[in-house]
Order: sequence, then structure tokens, then C-alpha cells
Amino acid sequence: MLLYKRVNKQLFVLLVHPGGPFWKNKDIGHWSIPKGEFNDGENAFDAAIREFEEETGTRLDGDFIELVPVKLKSGKVVYAWALEKDIDTDAVESNTFEIEWPPKSGTLKSFPEIDKAAWFTAEEALEKINVAMGDFILQLVGKV
Repeated sequence: MLLYKRVNKQLFVLLVHPGGPFWKNKDIGHWSIPKGEFNDGENAFDAAIREFEEETGTRLDGDFIELVPVKLKSGKVVYAWALEKDIDTDAVESNTFEIEWPPKSGTLKSFPEIDKAAWFTAEEALEKINVAMGDFILQLVGKV
């Protein structure tokens, strides 16, 4: 889901930063829209709604704008919808995952799936977001 809002006629989009030790010191090109994997038999829209709630703690409803899917370098296809909605990024609460950390230590540690969320102008977001997903922002700019 790509949330957007307007402040003094300027477009802002919500991006999230992945949590966990691998992403700790990575910024430019590593932000994303809230997204995730499909469950068995789940359609793309329902998965997007569920994943957004899991990653932010916010359940979405409203008039969604369907965006054209993008293909990442990994070959993964990402489906997205845009929605005009303002949320408080300080109130975002992500689900967690466990990994062995440090590697080969035998110790499992829990990390948030996303460690922060922030509003960016469309121009700023294009610098922060994974390059392939920047197309979602460009599509949104052309639609709103």
C-alpha cells in the first residue's frame, strides 16, 4: 500500500524502513512501501491490506487506486494500491520476526519487520525507495 497525503498542496508518501540488523545502517535505496507475501489462496489486494496492518498496526479502508505492478531485480512482482490517508508515524507498531543473531551464535533475537516509517515528498521518496518501487510513486503523481 502506498499511502499519500497533501500538505499545502504538496504530495507526501509514506515509506517504511526494514528492521533487523542487516538494514540498520542502510538508508538511500532501501526504504519501501509496506508490503509482504501472499498466504495460500489469498488475492493481492487482501494480502496488501493484511500486510499493511501487520507492518504498521493500522487497518485500511477507503477509495483505493490500483497501481500497475512492478518487477524487482529479484524477479518478485509487487502489487500495490494507493490510498489518501494520514497516519501518525510515531504510532506505527510493526510485527516482529526472529533470526539467529549474531550469526552462528545459537541465540535467537526478535526484530521488528519495519523499524521506522516516515512521510516524504515525492521527490525525497524517489531517492529513499528501492529503485524499482519508485515507479509506484511516479504512477501516483500521474493520477492525483
